[in-house]
Amino acid sequence: MTYPLADHTPTRRRRWRWRWLAIVAGALATVVAAVSVGITAAQLGLPWQMGEGDRNHVHEGDAGSQRYQVHLPPQHDATARLPVVMAIHGCAMTGYGWNSMKSTTQFNNLADREGFIVVYPTQLISRNMIACWNSGDPRHQQRDTGEPARLAGVARQVVETYHADPDQVHVAGASSGAGTAVILAATYPDIFATATSVAGGEYGLNQVDPDDPDATPPLYTARQAWAKMGDRARQVPLLVIQGERDEVVPPLVATRLVEQWTTVGDLVDDGLPGRPGAPRRRRSDGADRPVHGGGRCRPVLVPAAGLDHHLGHVFPGRHLGSGGDLAGSAARQQTCRVDSHGTRRRRTDRLLARRAGPQGSRRVRQVSSPPRAGPCAPSPTLITVG
Repeated sequence: MTYPLADHTPTRRRRWRWRWLAIVAGALATVVAAVSVGITAAQLGLPWQMGEGDRNHVHEGDAGSQRYQVHLPPQHDATARLPVVMAIHGCAMTGYGWNSMKSTTQFNNLADREGFIVVYPTQLISRNMIACWNSGDPRHQQRDTGEPARLAGVARQVVETYHADPDQVHVAGASSGAGTAVILAATYPDIFATATSVAGGEYGLNQVDPDDPDATPPLYTARQAWAKMGDRARQVPLLVIQGERDEVVPPLVATRLVEQWTTVGDLVDDGLPGRPGAPRRRRSDGADRPVHGGGRCRPVLVPAAGLDHHLGHVFPGRHLGSGGDLAGSAARQQTCRVDSHGTRRRRTDRLLARRAGPQGSRRVRQVSSPPRAGPCAPSPTLITVG
């Protein structure tokens, strides 16, 4: 007696379905892993991208972790207490990976010649999808929390690890990083000696309506910045660099920043805007002492030649990711010519002239408060490049 063969087609179909699902899942996992590796490499760089003197670090603190790279110049040894420049990148950039602040500014070459340490913190896309620093978020405009706390922790760690000069820690930022640099100057004036803003805005810029900026005068945000300084308040020298054709950060934003920071300096003097009193210098022990002579120093124009005469939202000199001529001059301005708190002064006029070339500056204009005589903390200096 014979029996018909059982139909196993449904079972076979289920088996093939599970096999295909396993294959697809494995392929997706491979793609996700590859993308993750690619993102990590883009953000943090690859081992062969590190040059001589480069060191990668992670700072761990109460506010979270912060990845950064340090570049040590040849002058670094166990005894030399070198200055530090923290360079904070803008949106869609990294500190030392793809399209990095490291390659944009070419600070490493400058540091090797001048003798200072460079620090490149990098933002993770897990904290901001386009790698911006969250300078417009009030949660990251405070001391002891968020990005300011992490970056200040990085600065302290670099000073301690590499025996750097705590009185010569400077910060420079571009775009969203410029906003963060200004925030650091307001929240940690005891750590950062000077600040440089390239295409950035004032402390509390998120409160300003672009369609009606006059509704929030710079005095309003200046009082907030002064309040954040607390009992550590002092005049923090500020350099502002702005492209006249910038459509992302309009020149008005930079003009407001200069007005705000000038007012902050007035408030630090005597608590009253527009009435400068006796400026104060920071001592190495963290205390302040009054400086007699009054007023503010004459701002120094940073010369630069060969600039794009239609500069927009790019790093001066060249486009983002390819270096910046004016950035080198700005760094020298900040790291070598800051006298407001008794730091060392280097001979840089020759280097500035060499950087500028034989014809000097053609399309660089300076807007600042009137110069006054006497030893003092410099006024904010605005350089517009058109």
